[in-house]
Amino acid sequence: MNMKKIYFLSFLGALLIASCENLVEVDHPANQIGTEQVFEDLQTAHAALAGLYAGLRDQSLITGGSYYGVGALLGSYADDLDCYFYDQNGVVDISNNQQQKTNSNIETIWNTAYQQVYYANSIIYGAEHSTALAEGDKNRIRGEALLVRSLIYFYLQQIFGDIPYTASLDYEYNRKLNKTGAATVLEQLKSDLEEAISLLPDDYRDTERIYPNRKAAQLLLARIYLLQQEWPLAEQAAKSIMQSPLYQFQPDLDEVFHSSGTHILWQLKPQNSGDAVPDASFYYFTGSTPNSFVLSQDLLHTFAENDLRKTHWMALETFEGQRWYRPCKYKNLPGDNTNEYAVVFRLEEVYFIMAEALARQNRLDEALPYLNATRQRAGLTALASLTGEAFNSELLAEKRREFFAESGLRFLDLKRWGRLNDLSAVKPNWQDYKQLWPLPQKELLLNINLSPQNPGY
Repeated sequence: MNMKKIYFLSFLGALLIASCENLVEVDHPANQIGTEQVFEDLQTAHAALAGLYAGLRDQSLITGGSYYGVGALLGSYADDLDCYFYDQNGVVDISNNQQQKTNSNIETIWNTAYQQVYYANSIIYGAEHSTALAEGDKNRIRGEALLVRSLIYFYLQQIFGDIPYTASLDYEYNRKLNKTGAATVLEQLKSDLEEAISLLPDDYRDTERIYPNRKAAQLLLARIYLLQQEWPLAEQAAKSIMQSPLYQFQPDLDEVFHSSGTHILWQLKPQNSGDAVPDASFYYFTGSTPNSFVLSQDLLHTFAENDLRKTHWMALETFEGQRWYRPCKYKNLPGDNTNEYAVVFRLEEVYFIMAEALARQNRLDEALPYLNATRQRAGLTALASLTGEAFNSELLAEKRREFFAESGLRFLDLKRWGRLNDLSAVKPNWQDYKQLWPLPQKELLLNINLSPQNPGY
């Protein structure tokens, strides 16, 4: 048996043990099932996918409310969140833009991400080489795993720049990987997402939208089109999503983070009934000083007094004469959650993608309604015609108000627009080289091919 097969089967054996979760409601695979059979049966193949989604939910870059997730980390690394951890595995240093190559949180993020990439590669390999699964099931399973892998790689590339890219299960090959240039990684992700789009159906395999479909892959592809300045392609991808009968804009602020919304493209379900979405617990505090993150004054000053998001999506906490606002998009605490799942993609992002793509093509009048949609839902008046620079500034500001503490979008937007150095006005330790994080020192010691370290570290 070759090395690739050994590692593939070992991984799947462990994955089946870990994947019996309420995230997907499937029966536990029969006892004593051989790992060779995982992709010879749809139930066990779905169990393998369940393990991948459980990892995304419990500890990953994608998780919102945790000190491993981009929602909190990139929100505080930029200018949306202030950190009140005393010390938590290097989180304070990240928030203060003082991260070093020995930062333990960065090491955990890196290792967990590549472990999940390996899981996804195993599923892709298993589905592709299955001799028993129906062709449609093989395609869908591969498409879902491709999308998950692409999302992880997307964030790794945006945070670290040049990164190792692999689709292999060969341990000896993977442990000696070279870095792939950032532009090449984006090209590869574009190809992977185009493949995922060809494999995935529009219809969801679950009414709760806890598994991604073709439109979710199109949204991530649209993000890459924006990065590559392919404005017509970004416009086309956004239009395809918005024209789908599956989605409708949600007019009620109080319904945006409820799991039944038809504006949701993809969400992750809590493990057990009643469990809270991580964001709800992570940002929660009352009757004390903060213990994780609060909204920054810089962010708060961007909101008009009559912006309904201030009262609907934030909570004011006071203690000993001090005042803080915490993110309160998810409101249900542990044991009391019946209608909130963790949103990965929602339709409002597609509106902003369309607005940016049109604005970059100097079609500002066409772009304006997509910018005004979230403003008007928040009780603000629609903006009239804007000039190019004024439109761009308002686009960044409105997207910030809409997506604070979500998906690291503020960091991604500033980086894409070449404006990360704007952070120096409010972040005293900011320097230009900090647009990238350092690669973990332990990884460079284990694999010399990852050298050189990112500049400045």
